Amino acid sequence: MARADLTLDELVSYRPDVGRPDDFDAFWSRTLDEARTHDLDVRAEDVDTPYRTVAVQDVSFSGFGGDRIGAWFTVPRGLDGPLPAVVEFIGYNGGRDLPGESLRWASAGYAHLLVDTRGQGAGWGGGGRTPDPHGSGPATPGFMTRGIDDPETYFYRRVFTDAVRAVEAVRTLPGVDATRVAVQGASQGGGITLAVAGLVPDLVAVMPDVPFLCHFTRALEICDKDPYAELTRYLSVHRRRVDEVLRTLSYFDGVNFARRANAPALFSVALMDLICPPSTVYAAYNHYAGDKDIEVYHYNDHEGGESYQRQAQIRWLNRLLDR
Repeated sequence: MARADLTLDELVSYRPDVGRPDDFDAFWSRTLDEARTHDLDVRAEDVDTPYRTVAVQDVSFSGFGGDRIGAWFTVPRGLDGPLPAVVEFIGYNGGRDLPGESLRWASAGYAHLLVDTRGQGAGWGGGGRTPDPHGSGPATPGFMTRGIDDPETYFYRRVFTDAVRAVEAVRTLPGVDATRVAVQGASQGGGITLAVAGLVPDLVAVMPDVPFLCHFTRALEICDKDPYAELTRYLSVHRRRVDEVLRTLSYFDGVNFARRANAPALFSVALMDLICPPSTVYAAYNHYAGDKDIEVYHYNDHEGGESYQRQAQIRWLNRLLDR
């Protein structure tokens, strides 16, 4: 494993001109307005687990198109609320796993909503259970090209909308301080985190960890690993559709959401990352409009900081919230 991207000095000043559609704001305002025509309809049911120090609920709410989205809501036992909440989004093709399998935020004294990604959850971990009932045209195996013919039908339009609705849902749950909601995720979850940061104006904190879905044009030039390689395989067959595909992707680029964000952010990047190249991460970081910091892991691939980063996030959020 060796570095295959820019040097750290180059990354620190890397601020590329990433295309942003003229109707980007209008597209997302209309998308969220359409989602909000469906009642949020948050439902919560207690779940029996073997864990004594936390309580877990199976939560669902109405996402894109009124589709039901599942999540685990975990809170520490014995702490009086209202508690600040962390909404967490999951890496590519993972699911929310079994109830109680993600304990770190509740163990640190936070309410925690772990959100399933629609249609995913069969690639690793303990699985997910949230379907994506919407079809698409021809696509490569995976999720990156589903509905890519048009921004209206692209898979991540539904996912990002679900994520915004997840923030709205957690704010309705008993014991949550609705004024102190943070978002967090790694890889695909980091890309979703950036989208929410750009679409929800009153978050208390944002924690994108080795984020995916950033600076697509750069990723397609230098990355030959999945999931970005799904796009290159698609374009190797649909040779004359490059401009249309890049136009669709520009509505979902983490850089364009970062430009709209205002909450304090803690990023992370791994300088030997071959899945989410560091230049794509720094493109989003350097365009991020709010206060920000970044943890740099010099000799790591896409695993990034793992437990080091998880503890860094908790300590950073504790300081930010004076806890």
